[in-house]
Formats: sequence, structure tokens, C-alpha cells
Amino acid sequence: MKYNLRQLCLLDHNEQRIRLARLKVSHPTLICDNANLLYLTGRVFSGYIYLAPESDPVYFVKRPATLEGERVHYIRKPEEIKEITGTTRTLGLETGSLPYADAIRLKNAMGAAEITDVSAAIMNARAVKTPLEIKLLEEDGIRQCEIYSRIPELYAEGMSDVELQVETERLCRLHGCLGLFRVNGPSMELHMGNVLAGDNADAPSPYDFAMGGAGLDPSIPVGASGEKIARGKSVMVDMNGNFNGYMTDMTRTFSCGRLSDLAMKAHACSIEICESLAAMGKPGTEAKALYETARQIAEKHGLADYFMGHRSHAGFVGHGVGIQINELPVIAPRSRHILEEGNVIALEPKFVIPDTGAVGIENTYVVEVEGMRSITNAPEAIIDLL
Repeated sequence: MKYNLRQLCLLDHNEQRIRLARLKVSHPTLICDNANLLYLTGRVFSGYIYLAPESDPVYFVKRPATLEGERVHYIRKPEEIKEITGTTRTLGLETGSLPYADAIRLKNAMGAAEITDVSAAIMNARAVKTPLEIKLLEEDGIRQCEIYSRIPELYAEGMSDVELQVETERLCRLHGCLGLFRVNGPSMELHMGNVLAGDNADAPSPYDFAMGGAGLDPSIPVGASGEKIARGKSVMVDMNGNFNGYMTDMTRTFSCGRLSDLAMKAHACSIEICESLAAMGKPGTEAKALYETARQIAEKHGLADYFMGHRSHAGFVGHGVGIQINELPVIAPRSRHILEEGNVIALEPKFVIPDTGAVGIENTYVVEVEGMRSITNAPEAIIDLL
């Protein structure tokens, strides 16, 4: 895809029009969150997009000073915006991600009497992908699968989970991964993904990821901990799929020799859950019904104690993906989301087996009329690294 990189908006007119139509602002609104700037323009810049009902977007840019295009205005500070737009009584802001001090400054800068939050509206808009977004995600899935096929080549006996993750990260970057693991939420942090070996998979984490891990330091308590990859233990790889600003999410399980019968049973159950939910996941399906089906399958196989964790259990079995790794809809027991055609969802029914580690798979799916279509099609069986 060729871009004129001096143009501020890298989306063609029709693509941007579709995205703006889904957002449907009812009040003058300023957008400044990086993920939302990317969604509405195809790039990240320092500044604001001004949206008003029935009007074209206006761009207020602080940096870089090289961008061009219609309705682009350079500013030093947000107080200059109202000189172009005028004031407004009600101002829409992304208060879900915008610091309070910044929100108050923008409110005052625009002469607004009140603020309305547009965070949920834009997250709902982003939940239904356009054909272009799906194409970008499909490209990610292909490249992510290529990388996963080479993971066994990276393993050397005696490695730790950190050493395997470093080699996998290097391979990802050499194949074009952008490196950034963009996560929604102020208390969600992760580097380029997660490699969990053996018993570290059972270490609870404060973050709202499906799997935890102790991490290397209490400052980032998640993921690889330096655990040695030992015989009879599993290695779960959940690495970054961001090659173009959009992120596919895929997990595969490896082993160091033969795993226990219980672990092999749980892994087969994970595959069964994904297949069942993919067939069931048509437009109009309740997200909470998908979760309940996954729970029932795990319970049927006597695996409820290990489902989505052992010492600590994640409260979901899937989530939307796109510009950020954790988007809407959420596949959880109390979710109010209803599946729509064009949702892109990662399903990750995982199990933690004591004295073995984590097993299971994760795939990214596109919701279509006939069900959910996987776009991460690497082999799903456990691969022995030895």
C-alpha cells in the first residue's frame, strides 16, 4: 500500500467516511488518543481531530510540522483551537483515556460548560471492522503464522522462557513486526507478548490478561520469569502480531517432551471449544452465550478447575482485537455485547495444569454470516521442541 506520507489523513475519502459514520458524534468533539487518531486518519500525530455533527473533520497539529492536507491547522496550544471552530457549550472528549487535567484544560480552552464522554462510542465504532481493516488483519495473521512455524528452530536445550521469548521477539522484528503491543487501559502493560513455561503459568498477575506469569520484576509482574524450559513442561507462546498498526492475537502451545494425559486432554478441549464457538458465533449471537458454551464444554470434560487459570481464573474467554489487543466485544459471562458482522474476535480458551503449565490455543476470527472465520491458521496441535 503506497501512501503520500506528507498527507495528514492517509485514509481515502470513502474509508474515512465509513469510520466517521459509525462514530456519529452528537456534539463538537476533540479526539487525541493515539489509537483513535490512527483509526480516523491512518496515522498518529500530536494534536487533535475536531469533529462536529454534519461537518468534515478539522485537524489541529502540534507535531510533526510537515503534514499537509485540507483543514489542517498548526497550533502551539489547545487554546488556539476555538479561534477556528468557535466555542461550544458541550464538548465531547475521550475521558476513558484522557488525563483529568487535560480534560479540564480542553473544556476551558473550548469555553465549554460541560463534557460528555465519547470513549464508549468510539470503541463501539471500532468494534466493527471495515473491509480494509479486515484485509490488514488477514495480512497480520499470515505473517504471524510464518513466525510461529519457525519457533521450534529457535529452541536450544537448557533455554529459559526469557531466552526463547527474546529469540522469538527478534524473529518477529526481522519479519516486520512493529514491536508496539498497544493495549487499552491505563493499568495494562506488556512488552511484545507472553511466553509462559511450566509452573510460571500458574503465577497470578494483577493485569487483566487471560494468562499471568510472575514476570522478571515486580515493576512489570506478568509473563516470562526466567523459568527453565524443563522436560514434561509446556511452553505457551502468545506473541505480538502487529505488522501494520492492527493486531492479530494467536497462541500456540509447545512442549519439552511428552506432557501429562490431563494436559493433552485439556489442549484437545481448547480446540473443541474454539471450533464450537466459531460455528456458533454468527451475527446476533450474545457474547455471554459464547462464554457459557465454553464453560459448559470445559465442565463436561471435568476441566472446570483448570479453565482460564488454576490459582487465579480470567473472567473471559475472548475479546475483540484491532488497533489495540483488547477491544470490543468481550466474551464474558455478564457481557451485554451482541456479535455483529465485521467483529474481529480472539478466542482463547486456555487451561493451566499444575506441575505442567498452560495449554490451549488462541485464534483470531472474523464474524461473518455463516459463523466465525479464523485468520490465524497455524497448526493447533502441541509441538514437541525436542
